[in-house]
Amino acid sequence: MSTGTPNDESTTDAGDGWSEDMELAPAHPGDRPAADDGDDDRQGERLQKVLARAGVASRRVVEDMIDAGRISVNGKQVLVQGMRVDAQTDKISVDGVRLEIRDDRVTYAINKPSGVITAMTDDRNRPTVGDMVGDLAPGLVHVGRLDQDTEGLLLVTNDGELAHRLAHPSYGVRKTYLAQVSGSVPRDLFRRLRSGVELEDGPVKVDSFRVVDTHAGQSVVEVVLHEGRKHIVRRLLAHVGLPVSRLTRTAVGPVQLQRMRSGSIRKLTRGEVGSLEELVGL
Repeated sequence: MSTGTPNDESTTDAGDGWSEDMELAPAHPGDRPAADDGDDDRQGERLQKVLARAGVASRRVVEDMIDAGRISVNGKQVLVQGMRVDAQTDKISVDGVRLEIRDDRVTYAINKPSGVITAMTDDRNRPTVGDMVGDLAPGLVHVGRLDQDTEGLLLVTNDGELAHRLAHPSYGVRKTYLAQVSGSVPRDLFRRLRSGVELEDGPVKVDSFRVVDTHAGQSVVEVVLHEGRKHIVRRLLAHVGLPVSRLTRTAVGPVQLQRMRSGSIRKLTRGEVGSLEELVGL
């Protein structure tokens, strides 16, 4: 096994991604203690954001309402901007009238196994993401797609606007992949991929590329890009002479696969959802 100084064009120590024998999943399986999520769940959301989402007014108008002393939380007049509230438990009133604010929107992370179709149903009775989530929450849709033979992080949500923006190419949401490839990786490949490669359906360039590990004629590389075209990572790497034998998505924007086991599902924290919303301007 070869190693080197970590940078965009050289290898890093084994254990940074795939295991040494290239047969185990990347380092996300739950063989280590889960990281502490911190206080994100207890911070709540800004009052302006909660009221804007509830349809009371735009954030700017809500700020004017706060300045005018028209809004109270739990019976106390709000006097400063940026107050954080829990829409499920706090009593929010405008002009003395309590608002009934319910937010049933949820977003989940799935570690999709290879062989599962990114669809909610399938008329050929193949295993689907819909089978995995079941009746976990009403109205869930998958955010973008993963190929049937690609595993890893897939988001599902019943927040239609968030799903649309995360999947739309104009928002440039970065996705991170680990790919097991055959052959040796040229040292100048990052510069080439960063400059752009012409495929049959147009040019593509990566945001980041590095070699994670090499072993017995195979390599594991990390690719970060904001493209969403079909089979884009496999086609890109095959075009430069590195056919992919295994592909795992490890991140969507700031949300990480972490150490989720294959087939597992977890609800995103409020902090994670907030980071996604900020990323796409919500």
